[in-house]
Amino acid sequence: MSGKNFVDYVKVNLRSGNGGPGSTHLHRSKITSKGGPDGGDGGRGGHIILRGNKQMWTLLHLKYRKHVKADHGGSGGGDLRSGAEGEDVYLDVPLGTVVRDPETGDALHEITQEGEEWTIAPGGRGGKGNHHFKSPTMQTPRFSQPGEPGLEIWRILELKVLADVGLVGFPNVGKSTLLASITAAKPEIADYEFTTLTPNLGIVPYRGERSFIMADIPGIIENAHLGKGLGLRFLRHIERNSLLLFTVPADAKDIHEQYRILLRELEMYNPELLDKQRLLAITKSDLADVELREAMAKDLPEIPYVFISSITGENLDKLKDLIWKTLNE
Repeated sequence: MSGKNFVDYVKVNLRSGNGGPGSTHLHRSKITSKGGPDGGDGGRGGHIILRGNKQMWTLLHLKYRKHVKADHGGSGGGDLRSGAEGEDVYLDVPLGTVVRDPETGDALHEITQEGEEWTIAPGGRGGKGNHHFKSPTMQTPRFSQPGEPGLEIWRILELKVLADVGLVGFPNVGKSTLLASITAAKPEIADYEFTTLTPNLGIVPYRGERSFIMADIPGIIENAHLGKGLGLRFLRHIERNSLLLFTVPADAKDIHEQYRILLRELEMYNPELLDKQRLLAITKSDLADVELREAMAKDLPEIPYVFISSITGENLDKLKDLIWKTLNE
């Protein structure tokens, strides 16, 4: 899942159905020429409902569906017959889809469970028929309620990628190369910043039938929490990762400082991210000999780490062992 097939942000116009009007009917039959009010209620307008679907990984199906409209409710009829309800519209979305108000940016709801339903745009209520308004002083009311209008609103849908392991690092530190080395994913790889513009997911096979999901997410930069670079588009995806694998290249000027900056960006975006388990992979370690690694090890963050090389395959199995152990602690 990558490239043009992955869409994690859409803005849609939603129009729920109007409620149907109530009826002002008066009862008439062969034996009754001046019967009382028997107007039925109008039908409810159609809702627009989000529904969680764990088989979906992208909002691509909504990218070109900018306007979603539900049916109106039917009018009430005589003999207390209620109008038909407007047909609801269901929008299946991936788990981790967040609904936001485009004007305030506030998160209104997040779909997290398979089959979870949430009414994003409720239909208008049907109007009451004239039989509701009958009283001792008004025995033949010749009026009824109109139906309530439906809503017409804009909403933003954002997707947070679900993965066991999220790769956290600056651009061009070897995250995509690592993902390609241990999974069947085919992310774009090149020697320039922001090669990865959308998340890439890969399944990592582990010792037999076991596996876990790893996500290579667009690289972070300093002040990403303020929206710089790919900013918030990157940061929201790591909220649903169980474990964060920090990646810093062996040729970095100061590995500890890079880790500190990355950690600070996560904290500034959402302090709860610091509660997630963390590991450190020092990439491009084929560039460092044994003596240099020993020197670097004296000033590394106090979290489990491993020197790896995606080019030579060095310590990739050791990294997978460490990830699996941490995920299952």
